[in-house]
Amino acid sequence: MSGHSKWSKIKRKKAEEDRKKGKLFSKIIKEITVAARLGGGDPEANPRLSQAIEDANNANMPKENIEKAILRGTGELPGVEYEDMSYEGYGPNGTALYIECTTDNKNRTVSEIRHLLDKHGGSLGESGSVSWIFDRKGVLYLPKEGITEDDILLVALEHGAEEINDENEFYEVVCPKEEFHNLKTGLEDAGFEIEESELQEIPKTRVNVTGSEAKKLLRLLEALDDQDDVQNVWSNADVDDELFADLEAS
Repeated sequence: MSGHSKWSKIKRKKAEEDRKKGKLFSKIIKEITVAARLGGGDPEANPRLSQAIEDANNANMPKENIEKAILRGTGELPGVEYEDMSYEGYGPNGTALYIECTTDNKNRTVSEIRHLLDKHGGSLGESGSVSWIFDRKGVLYLPKEGITEDDILLVALEHGAEEINDENEFYEVVCPKEEFHNLKTGLEDAGFEIEESELQEIPKTRVNVTGSEAKKLLRLLEALDDQDDVQNVWSNADVDDELFADLEAS
């Protein structure tokens, strides 16, 4: 599985740019609002809300914005009603795409997603057409500085981890989605710093994409990620490291 998170690394770099544009705040506010509506306004009893608040804090979102988003979600303040949607489709070379959105207008969102896919050589698929290719997993990134993989191993395994991967400056710890909160809490209680954590859609099978098709795919992923309603986009593409390096540098 090592290497599956290349696009996530690009997203971490893009997050700072998006924060400056206000896009990241908008996406996080939507996530907080939906999480509070579905699971209540207490982050200790609502893991999804707890994660969204952590993302907001990491993005330096003002506390007042967080509190208002929670109150809108619980109905204590008026506001737009958002809902979760997912779309499935195909990118260049038949790659599978799983797109997670939070929207207040389903018709607008699906129209814009379809347009982006068509523009970049992809197509929208039926519900269930590619979701079977992915498994939802918890993924946590721990900075390597001052620790070894052996330092993490015992604690991680005790709290549900499936594997640990070496990802350059980070250790990537992967677990079943049901163990995500337990693993995160266990690592934090043991004194490990967690740079970032999220639920990801991990592909069971991969499609190798090279050359111009790979570049088209990466531009499609960027375009989808920049769409205001898109929270996450996942692909089963296996793209050469050099192309990701070019995208990071651009």
